[in-house]
Amino acid sequence: MAKACALGIVSALASATLGVEHAYADGPFNFGPFSSSSSSPSPHPPPEAAPSSDTPKEEESSSSKVRNDNPRTTSAGFDPEPLLKGAAALREISTSPNAKKAFELMMKREETKMIQAATKKAEMDAMRAQFETERQKVLSEEKQKLSQQQAHNKAQMARYEDDLKRKRMQAENEWHKARNQELVKMQEESALRLHAARQATEQQIQAQRLQTEREKAKILRENIQSEQEAKARANALHKQLTEDLSKRELIDRAKLEQEKWVAAINTTFEHIGGGVKALLTDQNKLIVVVGGVTALAAGVYTTREGARVIWGYVDRVLGQPSLIRESSRGKYPWSGIFSRGISSLSQKAEGVKGNGFGDVVLHPSLHKRIEQLAGATANTKSHQAPFRNMLFYGPPGTGKTMAARELARKSGLDYALMTGGDVAPLGSQAVTKIHQLFDWSKKSRRGLLLFIDEADAFLCERNKTYMSEAQRSALNALLFRTGDQSKDIVLALATNRPGDLDSAVADRIDEVLEFPLPGEDERFKLLKLYLDKYIAKAGERKSSWIKSLFQKQPQKIEIKGLSDDVIREAAVKTDGFSGREIAKLMAGVQASCYGSTECVLDASLFREVVDYKVAEHQQRRKLAEGGSL
Repeated sequence: MAKACALGIVSALASATLGVEHAYADGPFNFGPFSSSSSSPSPHPPPEAAPSSDTPKEEESSSSKVRNDNPRTTSAGFDPEPLLKGAAALREISTSPNAKKAFELMMKREETKMIQAATKKAEMDAMRAQFETERQKVLSEEKQKLSQQQAHNKAQMARYEDDLKRKRMQAENEWHKARNQELVKMQEESALRLHAARQATEQQIQAQRLQTEREKAKILRENIQSEQEAKARANALHKQLTEDLSKRELIDRAKLEQEKWVAAINTTFEHIGGGVKALLTDQNKLIVVVGGVTALAAGVYTTREGARVIWGYVDRVLGQPSLIRESSRGKYPWSGIFSRGISSLSQKAEGVKGNGFGDVVLHPSLHKRIEQLAGATANTKSHQAPFRNMLFYGPPGTGKTMAARELARKSGLDYALMTGGDVAPLGSQAVTKIHQLFDWSKKSRRGLLLFIDEADAFLCERNKTYMSEAQRSALNALLFRTGDQSKDIVLALATNRPGDLDSAVADRIDEVLEFPLPGEDERFKLLKLYLDKYIAKAGERKSSWIKSLFQKQPQKIEIKGLSDDVIREAAVKTDGFSGREIAKLMAGVQASCYGSTECVLDASLFREVVDYKVAEHQQRRKLAEGGSL
């Protein structure tokens, strides 16, 4: 027992002496159950707790000696403080009644610590083995990577050596190629030098030959020139002698003629001088001569001015107004009597034959309506009833002017055409011209159809801000002259925009006729009509036999293979064409025929011109729509 206690004390002292070199898993000891009423320190305090428990002692001894914080590494020697602490703990344990249990407990703890140390050693061995395994694995991987890197480096070295060989061979090939090119170039330069030397030699030979030829030609020219100069000197001398003789003869003749004219002039002036002297000496003769000359001048001036005034009055009273563009009446009442008689006879003959409308092709319903108006107008004139005013409206080129002309011809009236655009430029004279127009129109014995084309140009609404005062006055003058129903004048207005007419003008209209674009049947008839006019009868102009002797007869156009089916096809293609456009189309066909070598119209040429005109019409419509937008 005592031996065991001594071992425990020795071990405690050893552990206290070794201090911080041992680490325990369960921390500092606390023997609370085995201590007395006064708390005793643990037998083995940790190295960290020792300074805190003995702090007062250290402070007391700090004044007497210098403290060594690291006694094992310094030269201060042995530190007795842990041994003192161990002795104090041993005394406490020996005086305690539970000393045996304390020693047993300490032994168990020591065993536990040894087991733990063995366990930790085993763990450390396992970790060391695992580390060795991992180190071997890493070494093997490093060796594998090293071998791969070496293989890669060898491959790169092989590729590099291969590239070097290839570049070396390429450089050698390029050097040989450049060398060959230099050799070829040197050979070419040598050949060129030889060729240049040969050409230079030939040029020298040619130059010498040319120089020789030039010298020969120069000598020849000098000889010829010397011969020509000799001949020229001889000819000049001969000519000079001849001219001297001719000059002498001309001078002699001129002197003779001069003497004759001088004598004649002297004789004439002597007679004139004698007459003037006689007039100046005789006062009565002088007065008679001066009075005659004055009377002659006054008569000439008076006759000229009087004739001008009288003709202006006749023209103003009997002449045609300046606003009229076209009329069936002559400019003066006596002009065109014979031609009007012939036209009236022809109209009667045509009236007996049928009810044709000439070149006007209209819709059947519109054609019937115009015929009814023509008959009603003729009967109105015969019964002395007032005429009815008309309004024609529709797109341009639909036959409004031609229908008005044919309406006047059918009804037996004269007609006069004017345009509304001629009124605005007249300014303040427009009112006077309008009154002259209506006064002139009333003088027609047969009655007159006054057709105003583009009527909206000066008969537009008076509320328009751009309408001038002169235009308003002209409109008021026309409204004044058409306020009552007339028995002498039929007023026919034509416009493309009927909505722009003044309300008072619209109130004076009795008949309104719309002229639409021709349909397919109308276009077919128009094509046939203008084909006959411009193609079939193109060379049948009526002229006198005297003119036919001196004028060249126009070439006739031959028509081949142009059937009604082809014309019907053109009528279908020309949808939207007006009558004027169809007339221009056929004029274009005529020009194409005259432009050909054989002057023949066949189906292919006709279709070609129609297609071109249709495309042109569509392009114009696009341009018009773009401009309106």
